[in-house]
Amino acid sequence: LSTLQIIRVQSPDGVKRITATKRETVATFLKKVAKEFGFRNNGFSVYINRNRTGEITASQNKSLNLLKIKHGDMLFLYPSCPAGSSSSSETMDTSVSQGLRPVGAPQVVEDEIDQYLIKQDGKIYRNRDQQLCRHGPLGKCVHCVPLEPFDEDYLNHLEPPVKHMSFHAYIRKLTGGADKGKFVALENISCKIKSGCEGHPPWPEGICTKCQPSAITLNRQKYRHVDNIMFENHTIADRFLDFWRKTGNQHLGYLYGRYTEHKDIPLGIRAEVAAIYEPPQIGTQNSLEILEDPKAEVVDEIAAKLGLRKVGWIFTDLVSEDTRKGTVRYSRNKDTYYLSAEECITAGNFQNQHPNICRLSPDGHFGSKFVTVVATGGPDNQVHFEGYQVSNQCMALVRDECLLPCRDAPELGYAKESSSEQYVPDVFYKDIDKFGNEITQLARPLPVEYLIIDITTTFPKDPVYTFSISQNPFPIENRDVLGETQDFHSLATYLSQNTSSVFLDIISDFHLLLFLVTNEVMPLRDSISLLLEAVRTKNEELAQTWKKSEQWATIEQLCSTVGVQISGLQEYGAVGGSTHAVAAAMWACQHCTFMNQPGTDHCEMCSLPRT
Repeated sequence: LSTLQIIRVQSPDGVKRITATKRETVATFLKKVAKEFGFRNNGFSVYINRNRTGEITASQNKSLNLLKIKHGDMLFLYPSCPAGSSSSSETMDTSVSQGLRPVGAPQVVEDEIDQYLIKQDGKIYRNRDQQLCRHGPLGKCVHCVPLEPFDEDYLNHLEPPVKHMSFHAYIRKLTGGADKGKFVALENISCKIKSGCEGHPPWPEGICTKCQPSAITLNRQKYRHVDNIMFENHTIADRFLDFWRKTGNQHLGYLYGRYTEHKDIPLGIRAEVAAIYEPPQIGTQNSLEILEDPKAEVVDEIAAKLGLRKVGWIFTDLVSEDTRKGTVRYSRNKDTYYLSAEECITAGNFQNQHPNICRLSPDGHFGSKFVTVVATGGPDNQVHFEGYQVSNQCMALVRDECLLPCRDAPELGYAKESSSEQYVPDVFYKDIDKFGNEITQLARPLPVEYLIIDITTTFPKDPVYTFSISQNPFPIENRDVLGETQDFHSLATYLSQNTSSVFLDIISDFHLLLFLVTNEVMPLRDSISLLLEAVRTKNEELAQTWKKSEQWATIEQLCSTVGVQISGLQEYGAVGGSTHAVAAAMWACQHCTFMNQPGTDHCEMCSLPRT
């Protein structure tokens, strides 16, 4: 008879099978366990019982047979506590959070808000009901026992009712059974043929059930990754809307902010918007085209140093109805559409670019926290801000290029048909026919309402200001069509109009900080970290320290030179000459925008030749 036996070892990373012999010593067996689980040192303990009793140590110098460990037995491995932590609560917290990660999933670092919500209880506590509860003040019954965060009856009775539970409540629902989510894995949908199938020629010559993607039946998503969008103050939105007010053309921007806890919904997440960056674009009354932005990477870098990140995008869809009353047309409603198919595809593309890091997914990411905000007319014909996301199913269809918009019906999408270049799985959705029966329809065409998740968009009663607000703010980037340019002339004007004794109040402007970093005359990308830290922490002392730097002295010198030119130009015109004639004779350097005197061939500031 063979003496070989298989011992199962369960760890927070899953179960693995170790082959051993009956007479094998404990020390030899533990070496095999360390090798199988990837431990370099003895950073783990193995127990016979789940409750951490009956520890097996190499010092016992016994065989597995003497310890009564036989074929098929389950042992339990627990990693040792990190250095500096010895409390049982920390150990349990680590083991639980790691134990939910599927076997083979990559080690990932989730967002701070996710790490915070994982540790929260999340239960909905209720007071003792005076009429229904028959027990004492310390007892609990079905009428007052705490509810789980995914309780649908509770969410439906909120005011207003909540149609989607939070993502972390959804995770609690998946992991709340007897197995505590041992087999939970959030799989990302794939619409592509699996590679590496060698039993047949590649598509379109062949396909089999092993490599063929499954058909997709669209369902309304029961959860959402973000539960609320909040602009810190009205000024952020008003300045963004100014472009439409002045031109009548639609406009687009990226939302920069942070993710925080939304306490109105159990385990909810809120996207707080602190600033809007407006990329290069071409806007008309009916369309928007996003152009390539050479500064995109720098903007993200500066935002990160300010404690911000890109949390979404915003665009306008506004048509003036009565200019005397200041009303706008109410065009997006249940009779038309809330998001067009093309906007859903764009939102899905953005969400795919900003995935949500998730420990429960074998890919290390699942869904997205990236939000979409539409500035459009409401039922009262005033400007309203409506928030949305698209579902994870929509993200998969967009990522794998399976979804198209319909040209003459913006509320309808169209699932592509398979071709010799691409195999597209069948996409279905469920509908109700005229007899009240539930039927399954092929998604050609597809109502995009199956792909949309609405999110409440709000403004706080007490405004919050990450950046200071000025009556004469610094111009916003990429608004040259309005005659609002970011250059040292505008910087000199801004500094002359803002004479606050608190330097931090003057410099705490998101668009000004971007100009200081991205201007071509004197970019401060490598020397502005101290100032960004001062703005992030609202530390006036740090800001004053940076103000004394050589870089700011050079900026002030450039601004004073520009200011002298402007005042000299005004004085010349006032004394007896033509200001416009002098302005026409002077020329602006194409590299640094410096205004040079007539008759010069090289820029007095950067010394480059006149072009």
